[in-house]
Amino acid sequence: MLFSHPPMRTLIVGVGALGGTIATRGISAGAPIWLATRSPQSAAALRASGLRVSGTGGPAEARSVRVAAALEYANAEKFDLIVLATKAQDALEAAPFLARLLAPGASLLCIQNGGVSQMLSERLGEGVVLGGLSNLGATMVEPGVYEQRNAGHLLIGEVAGGISDRAMNVAEALRPAIEMRVTANLAGAIWSKLLLNCSVTTIGALAKQTMRGYMASPAGREVFHRVYDEALSVALSSGTRLERMIVDPVPPEGDRSRWVDQILTNYGDIKPSMLQDFERGRRTEIDFINGYTTEQGRKLGVAVAMNAAITAMAHRIERGDTRPDPARLDDLLREAG
Repeated sequence: MLFSHPPMRTLIVGVGALGGTIATRGISAGAPIWLATRSPQSAAALRASGLRVSGTGGPAEARSVRVAAALEYANAEKFDLIVLATKAQDALEAAPFLARLLAPGASLLCIQNGGVSQMLSERLGEGVVLGGLSNLGATMVEPGVYEQRNAGHLLIGEVAGGISDRAMNVAEALRPAIEMRVTANLAGAIWSKLLLNCSVTTIGALAKQTMRGYMASPAGREVFHRVYDEALSVALSSGTRLERMIVDPVPPEGDRSRWVDQILTNYGDIKPSMLQDFERGRRTEIDFINGYTTEQGRKLGVAVAMNAAITAMAHRIERGDTRPDPARLDDLLREAG
């Protein structure tokens, strides 16, 4: 692989579906990538098994993997780039330590949902943090084995906005692994994706249905439009200039059926990742999706009753007080009023 400038010594933190897919393709293309896991045991398992990915983009394999538990990098050579590919709550916890592993002028790239990059930028400084988001569809079949489901990309940019040389350089460094795009309006892109996360993903998780499934019911349609419209009002009230993603983030006046059909074409049959978290007994990212929208809406004086009801219900499911089921849709309508 030829680089137009010296390649970046890169650490990918988190070897789940997204981090593992990017790592496998990057390493197989010759990029200088190291991996960080939670524990020495999981690192040892990946060293023994290597990495492989199938699906969209064709097969790729990385037999020799430089991987260790994150804490073991404390005394290692510093990195030019650290890609934080963990759950949002884990990213906030790990970032202060990871920032100490960066070389002078290096970047910490956050690709989590919601306001994570903004939060970390405030804590660590805009000169350290780059933000981003992913529309790469991938699943982890088992540790070290991944399936890529679409030809997605990473969209990255400065938290404060604008195009920078460092964002362009980071994009070039990761391009061997995944299609990269740079935006001057990261905040608008993050909110546009958050609108779909708040509605498509979360409702499906609570109802234990795909979007196509819950949109077949009157309750599902009402919940979808209410939660989307609330989140949209929050985004616009914050002064955000939204970016077109899969669809125009602002629905048309009047009949929305064609607009909804566009969303269904892209997301209608996908099992929500949050539902997978519920099934595995894992903590979800609800506080960084509908919870974040609720918090921002209350600060701005925007009505967010449905987002608040969704957030509370997700927490009840996490605690085991209730379970995902289509009946949750009617529950949400009662609770949101």
